[in-house]
Amino acid sequence: MISLRQERPRRDSISQRTREHAMPKRKSAFGPFTTTVVGSMPKPLWMLKRDPRSVAVHDHGSEVEWAFDGQMLRNAQDDATRVMLQTQEQAGIDIVSDGEQRREYYITYVTRALDGLDYKNLAEKKIRSGRVGHVGRCIGPIRRARPILEDDVRFLAAESPKPFKITLPGPLTVADSTVDTFYGSDRDYVFAVAEALNEEARALEALGVAVIQFDEPVYSRQPDRAVELGIPALDRAAEGLTKAKAAVHVCYGYPHKGVNRERKESYPTIIAALEKSKIDILSLEFEVSKIDPKVLRLCPSKAVMFGCIDVGHDENAGRIETPEHVCAKLLAAAEHLPPEQIMAAPDCGLVKIDVPTARAKLQAMAAGARLARAALP
Repeated sequence: MISLRQERPRRDSISQRTREHAMPKRKSAFGPFTTTVVGSMPKPLWMLKRDPRSVAVHDHGSEVEWAFDGQMLRNAQDDATRVMLQTQEQAGIDIVSDGEQRREYYITYVTRALDGLDYKNLAEKKIRSGRVGHVGRCIGPIRRARPILEDDVRFLAAESPKPFKITLPGPLTVADSTVDTFYGSDRDYVFAVAEALNEEARALEALGVAVIQFDEPVYSRQPDRAVELGIPALDRAAEGLTKAKAAVHVCYGYPHKGVNRERKESYPTIIAALEKSKIDILSLEFEVSKIDPKVLRLCPSKAVMFGCIDVGHDENAGRIETPEHVCAKLLAAAEHLPPEQIMAAPDCGLVKIDVPTARAKLQAMAAGARLARAALP
């Protein structure tokens, strides 16, 4: 089990300036440098018709083509989930996920199950990098008419003794990846999605999920909209969660060769606003973006999944970080937040890299977290 630490340890390596600006101590549900994943893991190629890593961009999950259907597909997804759980456990990950092995895409696996969204008659919409994509349409009231991820969570709970997390697309990202033809109001649409997601989140909490994470990559590209609309809707999506920790993942997208990540200097704005939110954990990228960890001073009450592993399918694909590199990154983060509030994590999901590389990266990350813990007095 994850150990509990109540007090921030004193460390000679922390600068005098940092001590003078030390953040308030808070009760933490995690030990120093708890390890976890963002959500996705690579999909074994034996259950796919083609390698989805060869598809740099997507519309609504069309990059995944399953090799099976019906019960054979369900069996294959069960087996793939077991393999990815074992991969995380053997690497030394403290809080695991199902690796999203059943999902054709992180958004549509959930949104296709909501009433009010049409994925048969797609609409054109300008999306990432200014290109035109084909996306689902909102054609009626958004409702959670049935359980969506409950069977996935029950399977995960039965297969792993570890604390586990589950991911949901955030309300603003859902709205950004679809076209509203029903509500006529951005706010009404986003909050309708948030209410449906909240129903699902509360049902998942009752099944023993340790962390429920809402994925909101759109925040980084639209920080003003995130502050004005996205974060209030996120609070609605997380409302009523008392046992599970609520998390939000905000990144700049997967690094792809030839695809502009549109990085804006948006983290300070977003992090400062999230500090005032009901969310417990912020999942942020720091490895590829090279963002200065001093921005962590803007969220003194939050735990942070500190991205210290590159997940890109670009010219750096296959690079394995060393434990010493991970250790140095985590200790640098600990100059600004107590170690109990810092969790070691990849920048984003690992779906875009191959299984051996993902395994090696997680092993290095867990080893680096152990080194960082050992460096504490």
